[in-house]
Amino acid sequence: MIEVTDIKPRVDVAQLAKIARQVRATCVQMAHDGKEGHLSSALSCVDILVALYNYWLRVSPENPKSPDRDRFFFSKGHACTALYAVLADRGFIPKEWLSTYAQHNSPLPNHTCIYALPLLECSAGSLGHGLGIATGAAYGLRLDGVDARVVVLMSDGECNEGSVWEGAMFAAAKHLDRLLAIVDYNGIQAVGRSDELMGHTSLEQKFRAFGWAARTINGNDSSEIIAALDDFPFEPGRPSAIIAKTVGGAGVSFMEDQVLWHYRVPPTDEVQRALQELGEKPLHRG
Repeated sequence: MIEVTDIKPRVDVAQLAKIARQVRATCVQMAHDGKEGHLSSALSCVDILVALYNYWLRVSPENPKSPDRDRFFFSKGHACTALYAVLADRGFIPKEWLSTYAQHNSPLPNHTCIYALPLLECSAGSLGHGLGIATGAAYGLRLDGVDARVVVLMSDGECNEGSVWEGAMFAAAKHLDRLLAIVDYNGIQAVGRSDELMGHTSLEQKFRAFGWAARTINGNDSSEIIAALDDFPFEPGRPSAIIAKTVGGAGVSFMEDQVLWHYRVPPTDEVQRALQELGEKPLHRG
């Protein structure tokens, strides 16, 4: 599909939706087989990942470490089934690897690890570090004269961490307008609701207060995601933030907006129910 160029493919929103349904089916099956949860977090960010990897990111499975590639940092590492499924769909990793998720010595552990899967840009799991790492990468690339874009996908819960805002300050101070932060605002943290824990305040306003250009979109609507990506950078000389309002467990009705699905592992009957609702087979079970 996409090469490491500025030329973008035509967008087929219906095709993106079909890919997203199959990715969600894959996430559900992987959670069941690997006996690992985090489905709420994984399913909420699927549409964002599908849009990035099928439309916007200048990356190539044939040369995943190209020096001029865009850098993508997946900060919400607990939601890694979504990333693994998208990487498999795009040909970065074999689909057969998905069956090894969360098993001993698997390249696909239950939190992303660069030592297990070297094509990643960083490891993740302990929340609050992705934005700082991405900011450093963007600054370093500019010093090296590399015109790559740097994208970090974060969770809303990790915005509780002070390290996020330290990175945000540095990015604004250095005018890193090749840096894009996407916050998957699904409203759910480990054991509660994000707004209750964060004080019902606006993340868009917070990023603006820290010197960023920011906007809020529906993060489960491919058209809105594409439109926002097309407008990047939002303002010259400022880093950009997309606050993507999503639904935890998006795409599977009985998982949507339910705190218990942050950790719950689906039993066999619920896997079948979810797959029937999605109307797609998992990538590694097709």
